[in-house]
Amino acid sequence: METYKTDKTVVELFAGVGGFNLGLKKSGWKVIMANQWEPGKKSQWAFDCYNEHFKDSVNLNVDVATVLAEDIPAHELLVGGFPCQDYSVASTLANSKGIQGKKGVLWWEIYRIASDKKPRFILLENVDRLLKSPARQRGRDFGIILSCLLSLGYSIEWRVINAADYGFPQRRRRTFIFATKDTAVQEKLYANKEAENVLLHSGFFAVPFGCHPYAGTRVRKIEIPKDIKSVSDDFSAPFENSGYCIDYVCYTYRVDSVYDGHRMTLGDILEKNVSEIFYIKPEDEPQWAYLKGAKKEKRVTSTGHEYNYSEGPIAYPDYLDKPSRTMLTGESTKNRSTHVIRDPETGKLRLLTPMECERLNGFPDNWTNTGMSQKFRYFCMGNALVVGLIEIMGKRINEIR
Repeated sequence: METYKTDKTVVELFAGVGGFNLGLKKSGWKVIMANQWEPGKKSQWAFDCYNEHFKDSVNLNVDVATVLAEDIPAHELLVGGFPCQDYSVASTLANSKGIQGKKGVLWWEIYRIASDKKPRFILLENVDRLLKSPARQRGRDFGIILSCLLSLGYSIEWRVINAADYGFPQRRRRTFIFATKDTAVQEKLYANKEAENVLLHSGFFAVPFGCHPYAGTRVRKIEIPKDIKSVSDDFSAPFENSGYCIDYVCYTYRVDSVYDGHRMTLGDILEKNVSEIFYIKPEDEPQWAYLKGAKKEKRVTSTGHEYNYSEGPIAYPDYLDKPSRTMLTGESTKNRSTHVIRDPETGKLRLLTPMECERLNGFPDNWTNTGMSQKFRYFCMGNALVVGLIEIMGKRINEIR
């Protein structure tokens, strides 16, 4: 059995403004090193925000590819919300370096660091479409991730979680990936258990995030090739929204959430006495109504091709008695996805404030009010994860470690 002397220490990659750090700190974990880098940006506002709030860790503002593994301290838990990219393998090297992915694809940096540091646990976050990407070879990118982690001796479990299904005030759906190379934990979670029981009752995610089978679903068994290059070239699979993988064999199952606790709504997080700068001008209301409304119209491409465009309506204004829609990075700009509410105090239409967006993700008020522009405050929250979910997962790791 492995022994670990890095008690509840964390290294955080792609740290953003600190959602992982906040949630893990609330559950008793300590980030000792973090890296945040926005390529091509002169102003590193997200890093500046992170660095302002977390002065008790070593915080790096560099391209993660330049961080040497020997400069990263030993740690028990490696975390990161890495971008969804094309993870295909560019080549297989004949020497000890092993596989090499496309240049600039950040998954390979996680793999590199995990290969060298061998953390006891890994916890990652990505968009829900990760399980089905790319469109031309569905499941390949996720298969590459699984094959990489399996080659390092990890077992892996995943779950697509909608924060609103568990009481949070935003419908934010993300894929979470948990991996461990601790054989005792692997035995505790997966050994001698039926796959359905793991995914519905005893697994890493099933205990804190209750679920039941989606109607008509069945457990699928998927074998992952050991050669990562062959996964890249030929593999595809129908991964469902929950599953786990041990020894290159996956079991995946489509589940629905079960939750009977308190549920927050968009109305619960609103500020009072909001500044007039967030209110929509009366002359702009018709344009907002058009953006939000149903459309069925002819449009013309830049090359002169005419086509029929259609889309359904979305709530305008947004419902205050339900969780909000998912925030995107363009929040507050004049587009279809931006939230528009009718202020309960004034009865007028307005945008959400940056602080309300922070609340939708579970950040403390004015967390991003650290000198960055207002537009970038919205951008950061459109990229962030829901802090409360990470707190729950941190506590779950405490239970099994």
